[in-house]
Amino acid sequence: MDSMEEKEKKLEQLLENLGSAVIAFSGGVDSSYLLYKARRMLGDKALAVTAESETFPEHEKENALCMVQNLGAEHMLIKTDELSHSNFADNPPQRCYYCKQELFTRLWKIARKRGLRWVCDGANYDDRDDFRPGLRAAGELGVRSPLMEAGITKEEIRILSRKAGLQTWDMPSAACLASRIPYGETITGEKLRAVAQAESFLKTLGHKTVRVRCHQTMARIEVPAEEVATLAEKAEEIAARLKQFGFSYVALDLEGYRSGSMNEVLQEEEKK
Repeated sequence: MDSMEEKEKKLEQLLENLGSAVIAFSGGVDSSYLLYKARRMLGDKALAVTAESETFPEHEKENALCMVQNLGAEHMLIKTDELSHSNFADNPPQRCYYCKQELFTRLWKIARKRGLRWVCDGANYDDRDDFRPGLRAAGELGVRSPLMEAGITKEEIRILSRKAGLQTWDMPSAACLASRIPYGETITGEKLRAVAQAESFLKTLGHKTVRVRCHQTMARIEVPAEEVATLAEKAEEIAARLKQFGFSYVALDLEGYRSGSMNEVLQEEEKK
């Protein structure tokens, strides 16, 4: 197995061979490291594009804008409206496939208009083992995933990001706000706003990694298992505040935070 340093060299060679690329940029751990390396290997031939929508929290957009400025990369904001499409808003298990299909199609149009050869996303080597319908859309549309191709894992991206002095190295993993709503339950702007407000509030209480899963009018809060007891001590304050955001009931998940916990109810055939 290649060492982390060898994987980093492989990534640099991959990017250099691309020649030019549009980078799907969210401002998170993976896409920030990818853009950092793309800037070093491709210079001005790397264009960062961020999709702005109701599923993308405002604070994450601000982080993306700050990060891209620090990296000195050319950046473009585009607006997407996933909720206007029933194949997304109806919230089927393959929801992410339709979202990424639209996004990557738009990114290819930008790439062709600007004369850039490739579209790249920030998928990493670990993503192969998770339920990620968006990867199928990327494959069908010829989108490259340089971090995955180089065999670089999430933990290695954090280590390499820290080594590079990127402020994102210890940033909590982020996900589209739609991932907070159970499959089959309609996604609405109202629900997304309630979730965003609730998570922002909980972060002010010192919980960096937090998910508020929206089950109709109930908020199910996930924080790391070691923080469950601490959060429970603030139950009265939290319940009162989340009810102000529109939730009728507030629950704490005793199992703690699990990435992709909404996928736990899916049968194998639903993942295909």
